[in-house]
Amino acid sequence: MYDASLWQPSADMATLQKRAQLFSTIRGFFSRRNVMEVDTPCLSLASITDPHIEVLTSHTHSLGSALTYYLQTSPEYAMKRLLCAGSGSIYQLGKVFRAEEIGRRHSIEFTMLEWYRVGFDHWQLMDEIEQLLACVLQNDALKCERLSYQQAFLRYLDLDPFTASLRQLQECAHKHTEYGLQEEDRDTLLELIFASVIETAIGQNEPCFIHDYPTSQAALAKIYQDAKGQSVAARFELYWQGMELANGYYELTDAEEQQQRFNEDKQSRQALGLAERQFDERLISALQAGLPDCAGVALGIDRLLMLLCEQQHIEAVLPFAHQRA
Repeated sequence: MYDASLWQPSADMATLQKRAQLFSTIRGFFSRRNVMEVDTPCLSLASITDPHIEVLTSHTHSLGSALTYYLQTSPEYAMKRLLCAGSGSIYQLGKVFRAEEIGRRHSIEFTMLEWYRVGFDHWQLMDEIEQLLACVLQNDALKCERLSYQQAFLRYLDLDPFTASLRQLQECAHKHTEYGLQEEDRDTLLELIFASVIETAIGQNEPCFIHDYPTSQAALAKIYQDAKGQSVAARFELYWQGMELANGYYELTDAEEQQQRFNEDKQSRQALGLAERQFDERLISALQAGLPDCAGVALGIDRLLMLLCEQQHIEAVLPFAHQRA
């Protein structure tokens, strides 16, 4: 039976005012730094290849041809094309879409802040994120903890994620989740352990950056040697009070390496029996033209607002949650 009250917004007006103020603060922060705001399409003829993220699609006919458009999970590819075209440092504050299970921290449609800083590496970008949070919180004394991926595993599990055997990872996952004894993929086990143990422990008192991920989890980040001479991914994630807020990279600029990673993702999708997607050839062409040395990050605005408003469910900070859309 239809509920006539569903016309009402999900969030109360006080929260919506805080949402508007957050948007204004963010735009002011980047304006003072001469970072240009951009507005890229929500729909694209190409999609991400990541086998762990599902996308929403739209099918249409144009000039007698059937076309599949993908609702973007991130503006990353389009923004990188702008960077290759000479935009300089840019940011975007807008809607993105993921076909995820709706839950306390997940919505099919959500708001993302994504920005790219030309000439920055991931360490400098972490500094700027800290400055943005200090601005949003009006707390100049804010400091974020920084832990390497390896340090986090050693601190909370006394387990080295780089040297542990597959059997050790399986047993650790099973101990903490009751799953994993049959899992053969190291990254799946590491992600399961991280989510169930480390994610809930870090960033309780102050935000915490986790950096230097395994190279197998590099995604679109460069690979480099850490202080121990170990190959790691130049990427980071930001956690605060049990929630992942941001995911950033010292961006991969090599078109051939990017093409190879797309191909590896394609093979992974085939092995998992997932639908094939059209990867973004325009991005490869742009990278061939030249992506400037830069670092980029995506930050979940709705999750940040949840923390600022001390809300436990994402619906409480959205103007109209999924059942009210």
